[in-house]
Amino acid sequence: MRTLVTGGAGFIGSNLVDALLERGEEVIVVDDLSTGRRENLDEALAAGAELLEADVRDAAAMGEIGRSRKPEVVFHLAAQIDVRRSVAEPDFDASINVGGTANMLEAAREAGSRRFVFVSTGGAIYGEGEGKPLPLAEDAAVEPLSPYGQSKFAGEGYVALYRRLHGLSGISLRLGNVYGQRQDPLGEAGVVAIFCGKLRDGGPPTVFGDGSQTRDYIHVGDVVTAALAAAASEAEGSFNVGTGIETSVLALVESLRDLGDPGFEPEFAPERPGEVQRIALDFGRAESELGWRPQTELAQGLARTLDSY
Repeated sequence: MRTLVTGGAGFIGSNLVDALLERGEEVIVVDDLSTGRRENLDEALAAGAELLEADVRDAAAMGEIGRSRKPEVVFHLAAQIDVRRSVAEPDFDASINVGGTANMLEAAREAGSRRFVFVSTGGAIYGEGEGKPLPLAEDAAVEPLSPYGQSKFAGEGYVALYRRLHGLSGISLRLGNVYGQRQDPLGEAGVVAIFCGKLRDGGPPTVFGDGSQTRDYIHVGDVVTAALAAAASEAEGSFNVGTGIETSVLALVESLRDLGDPGFEPEFAPERPGEVQRIALDFGRAESELGWRPQTELAQGLARTLDSY
């Protein structure tokens, strides 16, 4: 099967590329390498994957890639994921997350692709979980607190539109807080990667606020299996990909301390305005319709992540 993975040089995308190659699939990667890293694909390229350096905002280039490569399945992961940048530059955020998604859907339509898998977001779409019955199911209110969450929700709408308008089979995966090997511990990154980097370098982790805020941490390996299950199914709509478990930032620090340095203690900083305090995702629909459920416990996933740095 010929597959196309946008954002395939990134953290999640490169792990998906590896899994596809292990299954014997033909893999074409589209990435402009603005945040993705070519070295994430070293083994994949050696194994036969093709890398096309291109920007999903370039509709003509995406159309040409679709017509020339004709992928059976498109996994669309390329995105602007910096929440703070989305607030500062909502037009830039929308140009990638909305415009880029529309371009890829059109390319998939022209290519005659069988399936379109859109990687969306869970917490940023639902917004604040405090005061709501957690874990949240897919029918929970959509109340994003950032342009990033709003643009991802718009992308989901385009996936649904292309099914109605053109008959393109598509599915959207609402991910929890993904962590694991290849996540960048520098700069704008997930808290697990940042904390692992601090633990590796002997520095203290910075906790904003009192550390009681919770997230639903999902290992990248489980996200990859969810994407593969989504591609193999005919299910439509939006599906949560999480564990259903709330883990506080302080509990995360404690878990990492148990795996490494007993002196790994947090430094506290002022709470960041607009930050979600609580979130967890109900994966029941993915379990019943995709046959998927998370397999990696947090302690196990953290150990794997630490070993990769």
